[in-house]
Amino acid sequence: MPAIELTDQNFKQEVEESKGVVLVDFWAPWCGPCKIQGPIIDELADTGKDVKITKLNVNENQVSSSQYGVMSIPTIIIFKDGKPAETLVGLHQKEDIKEKLDSVVK
Repeated sequence: MPAIELTDQNFKQEVEESKGVVLVDFWAPWCGPCKIQGPIIDELADTGKDVKITKLNVNENQVSSSQYGVMSIPTIIIFKDGKPAETLVGLHQKEDIKEKLDSVVK
């Protein structure tokens, strides 16, 4: 199951009003490291944990990315009950992301 595509229009509903843990991958199609990070995010979406895995194209959705101070991509923000709990900037391995997710889920 691929990650859920977010937009500025559905960000509030899918992330800020969501109970539990939501991972948001802020990316852009022109970003080299994002192209490497993308499949890792999709793999996480396949794990079936109690985490909603989402992606937000910062080119097309600048309101949400600027609202959370995303200055460089890829940036991953892990939300818990609608609030940012962890932020990862730059390219990260699957194990690093899973570790952060596990610490937020607990």
